[in-house]
Amino acid sequence: MKIGLFIPCYVDAVYPEVGVATYKLLKSLGIDVEYPLNQTCCGQPMGNAGFEKMAVPLAEKFEEKFKGFDYIVAPSVSCTAFIRVNYPRLLKGKTKCETAEKAIDVIEFLHDVVKVKKLPGKFPYKVSLHNSCHGVRELGLSSPSEQHEQKFNKIKDLLELKEGIEVVEPDRPDECCGFGGMFSVEETAVCEQMGKDKLKRHIDTGTRYITGADCSCLMHMAGIAKKQGVGIEFKHAVEILAEGI
Repeated sequence: MKIGLFIPCYVDAVYPEVGVATYKLLKSLGIDVEYPLNQTCCGQPMGNAGFEKMAVPLAEKFEEKFKGFDYIVAPSVSCTAFIRVNYPRLLKGKTKCETAEKAIDVIEFLHDVVKVKKLPGKFPYKVSLHNSCHGVRELGLSSPSEQHEQKFNKIKDLLELKEGIEVVEPDRPDECCGFGGMFSVEETAVCEQMGKDKLKRHIDTGTRYITGADCSCLMHMAGIAKKQGVGIEFKHAVEILAEGI
């Protein structure tokens, strides 16, 4: 099984430690991982802003860069969802789209493909789990509350493999934090208030850390926490999973 590691542009620029943790964790599990050089944006910002034609060349470059892998693993649910959901439509009639069905979030990959049952290292802290919208409703990382189906949470399953950890979820666990990509630019007041409300629900759990599978949501809430002077820490779930490796 040959894995192509995709590190989205904003992760590379703002949270490079998440990319390092992803690579380190996959290698520790004996997985054949390659990081293709000169990879770039998946095109999600352009697509979300209504400029889909500008996203097409990026999708074509992504297709060329990652077409030879069995899976394309990324530590970003929103970018993974964009590739999986939108690439077949964006590339229709232009090139054969092979990457959409191979793109997979690192949490999904570890839980569903590798089926990790044991991880070394400890993380003796309480963490509040943030379930981002793309992860819940497009990748199926956890159960959406509006469906009234049997509850499950793949992020929580993996986190609880770490010795000493206590995983909690806030009230209204899969409600949006308000970031929403371009929504945060176009509706700043609504975005900020939603973020404040979500952050408060996480804080009310008595947690020391807030974690999740998407850096963009964590970035949004971390910015609000910094403005408010709240002493709470944020870690991508893969950083916790790689702790002690």
